[in-house]
Amino acid sequence: MRLVFGLVLVLGIGLAGFAVYMAQDYIAQTQAERDRLAAEQRNAPRLVDVVVAKKALKYGDRFTRADLEVIKVQDGKTPKGVFNAVVAPQDGNKAINPVFWEGETRSRATLRSYEPYEPILGEKITEPGVDAGINANLSPGMRAFTINVDVSTGVSGFLRPGDRVDVYWSGQINGQDTAKLIDEAVRLIAINQSADADRSEETMIARTVTIEGSPQQVAALALAQQTGRLTLSLVGTNDTATVGALEIDRNSLLGIQQEVAAPEAPKEKVCTIRTNKGGEVVETVIPCTN
Repeated sequence: MRLVFGLVLVLGIGLAGFAVYMAQDYIAQTQAERDRLAAEQRNAPRLVDVVVAKKALKYGDRFTRADLEVIKVQDGKTPKGVFNAVVAPQDGNKAINPVFWEGETRSRATLRSYEPYEPILGEKITEPGVDAGINANLSPGMRAFTINVDVSTGVSGFLRPGDRVDVYWSGQINGQDTAKLIDEAVRLIAINQSADADRSEETMIARTVTIEGSPQQVAALALAQQTGRLTLSLVGTNDTATVGALEIDRNSLLGIQQEVAAPEAPKEKVCTIRTNKGGEVVETVIPCTN
């Protein structure tokens, strides 16, 4: 009996020791996992709130706060002009940039298409209550001006709202056929009657283009369109070079040298005197004194 009791006691102590060993190992593993997760969290990139579209939106679609939601995006990996809240009070945290201020009931409209969960950009939507169109695309202080174009003057079907073009005038100056650059890198805000930069009709030929310009630019283009022909030249997306003054006429284009007439020889001065002989006036040549 005592032997059995002793064996049971030894077995119990052994099991207890094994349990303590297993518990210590488990605790050590748990602590190591906790430390690893804490290190990963410290090294993880910072996330920020970004407002995205909950559904696909086409150019000109109106949307409200119900069509938006907030997701987390890595800080520094967001495009310029994103919002970080759907709604916020006007007198709240200045770091919050909401799509709608609290109490705003008017919808906004898109100036380009959006895919689901694509960030909403401030420059690509209208102000509350404003529909998409030319007015929404105009910068402050700028005016819209329409230029008549055709296949040869309007860069065929390659123009899109948002493109930049150089504007050339061609006509006659002092009887010479002349072409002159009158404006550089002018922004287009509409093609025909469409301000949609996402239009897909690549073969559609523009009949009119609407540009954005200052009142002075608009006045110059209006006069140029009445006195000659305007032609557009598409500027590359990443082209920031300035062309400067540029004018060419027919003679310089063809290398024609105009003949300059030789100056006429000065006429010899003739001096005379008049005398009355018997009622007849006689003119006699005499040497000139000066």
